[in-house]
Amino acid sequence: MVRYRKSAQSPNIQDRRGQTGRRVAIGGGGLGLGGLLIFLLLNVCMGGGTGGLGGLIGELTPVSIPVDTRPIETVPRDQDPQAELVEYMEAVYVDNDLMWQAVFDQAGLEYRPPRFVFFEGFTESGCGGADERVGPHYCPLDETIYLDFSFFAQLRDQFGARGDLAPAYVVSHEFAHHIQTVLGISEQVRALQQQNPDQANQLSIAMELQADCFAGAWLSTVRVDETETVEGERAIEIDPGEIAEALEAAAAVGDDRIQAQATGMVNPETWTHGSAEQRAEWLQRGFDSGDPGRCDTFS
Repeated sequence: MVRYRKSAQSPNIQDRRGQTGRRVAIGGGGLGLGGLLIFLLLNVCMGGGTGGLGGLIGELTPVSIPVDTRPIETVPRDQDPQAELVEYMEAVYVDNDLMWQAVFDQAGLEYRPPRFVFFEGFTESGCGGADERVGPHYCPLDETIYLDFSFFAQLRDQFGARGDLAPAYVVSHEFAHHIQTVLGISEQVRALQQQNPDQANQLSIAMELQADCFAGAWLSTVRVDETETVEGERAIEIDPGEIAEALEAAAAVGDDRIQAQATGMVNPETWTHGSAEQRAEWLQRGFDSGDPGRCDTFS
């Protein structure tokens, strides 16, 4: 059972549930589930990666993107039927933020956190809008993670990814896309995709597998015994055996499984996120090493 301590809500988290719309999202690196089911032959995700932290730090200059500070109406916590899930997602975000801040500090790099938006149906985003049909995704243009909670029911009921740790994997994967953006990895890959269109899908797969590996590195920091936990140091705790839930979630959103369910056929030439085996493998590698610098999916 995943355990988490209550923590102060981050100012970078916005709750936009209750605001609806009808447009379709067009951007952001994501898990790939919703986009492949609705637009199976289109690559609706942006972003990329060209290697681990070790080979890139010191060579890249993060850019500054203005943050929208307009007030957002939120659902009162005491009236929210999803209050427990909201609190859990906030804790996962805060814990990822703590880990990556420490990683960047140790490397002597400037870190900036992403924004995290909960929504239902549709909400505005820097990538043209965030739509529930695309699934959880990260928009590099406004450096924001977008999450509609209905995705978790789909992940559980349609793809069999159950357990408390599956949602945490989803958020940490999207957080990893932000890390790729801050380091300049995404920009480098987009340039390579334009220069080598025939390698665009392979580069996209490498980026997604790196995000899975980064997520595994985060998971390795929270697999602790309660006796080893320093109060306030981490917001999440998991039991050693629970990593299987995250591995199951990663495999569930493999391109081969999604294609097989959606069309009854599997075509590796159209993959953009990697197979079930690859996704679980790289999540496990990140978890086993605990080192984001070991997440070189391009060599």
